[in-house]
Parts: sequence; structure tokens; C-alpha cells
Amino acid sequence: MADTKREIERKFEFSKATAARRGVPDLTGTAAIAAVSDQGTVDLDAVYYDTPDQRLAAEGLTLRRRTGGADAGWHLKLPVSPGVRDEIGAALSDTVPPALAALVRSRVRGAGLQPQVRLVSSRHLSHLLDADGTLLAELSTDEVLAERGETTAGWTEVEVELADGVDPELLDAVEKTFRKAGLRVSDAPSKLARALAETDTAPPPRPAGGGPEGTAGAHVLTYLREQRDALVAQDPAVRRSLPDSVHQMRVACRRLRSAFKTYRKVLDRAVTDPIGEELRWLAAELGVDRDQEVLMERIQSHLGELPRTLMTGPVRSRLRVWNSARRSGSRRRALAALDSPRHLALLDSLDALLDEPPLLKGAAKAPEAVLPKAVLRDYARLAARVDSALVLTEGGERDLALHEARKAAKRVRYAAESAEPVLGKPAKHLAKAAKKVQNLLGDHQDSVVAREALRGLADQATGAGESAFTWGVLYGREEALAEQRERELPDIWAKASAPSLRAGLG
Repeated sequence: MADTKREIERKFEFSKATAARRGVPDLTGTAAIAAVSDQGTVDLDAVYYDTPDQRLAAEGLTLRRRTGGADAGWHLKLPVSPGVRDEIGAALSDTVPPALAALVRSRVRGAGLQPQVRLVSSRHLSHLLDADGTLLAELSTDEVLAERGETTAGWTEVEVELADGVDPELLDAVEKTFRKAGLRVSDAPSKLARALAETDTAPPPRPAGGGPEGTAGAHVLTYLREQRDALVAQDPAVRRSLPDSVHQMRVACRRLRSAFKTYRKVLDRAVTDPIGEELRWLAAELGVDRDQEVLMERIQSHLGELPRTLMTGPVRSRLRVWNSARRSGSRRRALAALDSPRHLALLDSLDALLDEPPLLKGAAKAPEAVLPKAVLRDYARLAARVDSALVLTEGGERDLALHEARKAAKRVRYAAESAEPVLGKPAKHLAKAAKKVQNLLGDHQDSVVAREALRGLADQATGAGESAFTWGVLYGREEALAEQRERELPDIWAKASAPSLRAGLG
């Protein structure tokens, strides 16, 4: 299993030759730094791997095999925010470890990983300590030699990396001291980025097709690229089981599918519809585990609100067994989907769509002329579904109609949010109103799903000779909550359907 470390650091370089000759200033007395402990010098030899067209470097990822030092091995660094990266390590081996290869698969796909740059460094290491001798940060001064083919480049780099739990404000204090001594923050975010720049092999820019700037096509393609990038970026997060990653990956799938339908006057649906179906498949595969998690949390929450007098039989143990059975293999199913050729083909098809978009006549028009009509079409669809649901009597048919209305509300929300950079506050206000409708109907649908699960739990309890009373109580509670949401819908919809919300759209 690969090891993960959150890396918070800042890189510096000497701004003048005279400053380089003086060297790194003594940081004793800077902020909480009470002492600087010399740790000696070590030689490091790192080979960086990437695709021939540098897909990892283009997105700020680095994958290296390094010998020398205390952490020799393979290291994959994933950007989190400026100056913050997650470093995932694996034991030294001759080939890329499978665990790390999986984390870059959404970027690499079938291109393959090959050695690209070699960095040989002589590192002088010091520990920055507080008054109690606790490690605050590591200070490294590296004499770096980059080799790419016959081309070489050399420089001196100073790096300060915080120890776990140390306030990042320490880096600001160090930077202030360094500036006075003639050091400045490095322009390059990593050694690899600088090596590529200084050997004249920086990653090529991505294609940006979509027609002239200021057109509807350009606007829609920009939005779609953002969602494609989110889909790709969440792939390693899902593999690492990071919080909310599955949800965010599914949201990217849904936003892409929704945009394909909303902007059918901009992009040819003969091309986008098949991709949309693949996005539907991926979201469904990812959702098995997440949907069960949400359902379990809902039932547990409501169970926790019941008084003890309404708890009969081994309710909690029955719930745990049921949940374990439902979630068994669900994560393996999600990872299998991510590893499948079908998923990689989907990512390739999205890239092809964005590189050579199937633009229709509407793409050449101004976004102010196209986007309002697209948003209002989706609103009309939502209005029709809500009106149809409200006239139905209670029961399964109405539940299904409200579920369809929820999906329509989500599409209006996504459409308005995608149009907000052009349409401004009117789109923002409509998106907020649609979200309220979506949330209310979403809670109603969660109640429908929970009632079905509770009915199954009651049947299991009865079959095992246990009391089904508590499951019946929870079922009644869910039924009451659903009825309450249905009573609230007319007022929420009246606000969301107010003509003033749409007046500013065009």
C-alpha cells in the first residue's frame, strides 16, 4: 500500500549572484525558530516519468524514481493548492508501481510512461526547531543538475517544508527574512517544471477549439472543459477514497450530460448523446456505494432520534448486517469501472469532442442570444413536470413524477449556473431557486428510497423471528416526512416560478 504525506512547502532562489555567494541566512529568531540543526549533505538521483507529450507535467503532477536520502523510492506528487501537494510514496522498484500507475491512469491512458528528465542533486539539509527542540520545518539547499537528452541545466534551489501540524504562517516569516537576504520565491512550482523550462521542453498547450472568443460555442466549450477536467482530477481522489470525491465525480458526469442537452443548439446531439450515455453509466457505477452510504446515514439518523421505548429487537445489529451485505463489493465495482477500457474510452471521447467540437449554427452567435433561450427551455420543461406531478394523487405514480421533476430542477440549476458568467445575477437567482426545488424534491425521493429499504428490513426481521415494530415506526416517519415535503412544494414552486426570476434572462 502506498504511503501518503501532505507536503506544504515554499521554494526560493537567489535573486543575485552576490546573494548566492553569501548563502542562506541564519533563520534563528525568525518567528518560532529557536535553533537550526545541521543534518549534513546527501546526494539524490531522481528520474521523472511522464508521457511523451508530458500530460502529467501539464497538470502539475510529478512522478519520479529517486535513490539516495532517507525516502528513496517512487513518489507521485498531486497538487492540492499553491504550495501544497500530496506526496504518495511506494517502495523502490524497476518499474512504476501499480498503485501509482492507477492514480495517473486518467491522465496517461494508453500513452505509456517513460523516463523524461533526470535530476541529480546535492542536498544540504537543516532542521528548524522551536524552543523545545520540536521540528518545525526542514530547510534544504539543493545544487541541481537537470539532464534531458544531450541538454543540461543547473541551478541552486532553497526549499522550506513544514513539519506536520505547523502553522503555514511560518513560511511567510521565512520568506520575509529570505527577501532581505536576496532570495525570492521561485517562479517554478517544482524542480521538474524548472528543468523542463530550462531545457526548452515545457508541456505543450492544450487545444482550445470552440470558435472565436465571445461566441456561444466558446462559452459552452469552456464550461465543458471545466467539467472534463474535474472528471479527470477526481479519478485519483476516488481511488484514494478522499471525502466527497465520488460525489464530485458524479456531479461532473451529470453537469456534462446536462450541458449536452441544454446546449443542443450549439453542439450536435448525434455526437454528444452517445457520450452522455457513457457518462450515465459511469455515474451509476460510482453511485452504488455512495447511494447506500447516504441511505444508511439517513436511517441511522432517524433511528437515533427514536426513544428507547420504540426500539424493539436487535435493530442496530440487523441494520449493520443489512448495510454490510449491500455494500459488499461496491467499492470494487467502482474501481473496476475506473480501470475499465470503457472508462478510458469515455475520457478519450470527451477529449476528441473538445478538441474538434461538433458545432452547430448556434455556436457562432453571441452567448447573450443563445444562453437565455437554452435556460428558459429547461425551465419550461421543469414547469411542465412540476405541474403534472401536483395534479396527481398520492402514491407511486406521483412519487415517480416528483422524481422526474427533481431531475428537471437539477438541469435548470446546472444550466443557470453555466450561464452565470454571461447572464449575471438573473441566472444566479434562478439557479438558487431551482436548487431549493431540487433539494426539497431530493429529500422526498430519499424518503421514497428509504421506505423501500425499511420495508425490506421489516421483512428480514420477520423472517428471522424478530420484531418488525421499529422498522414500521421508521417507515411511518418517512411517510410523514414525504407528505410534509409534498405540502411544502406548492409554496417553494410558486417562488421559483415567479416571472420576475426569468424577466432578466432575455
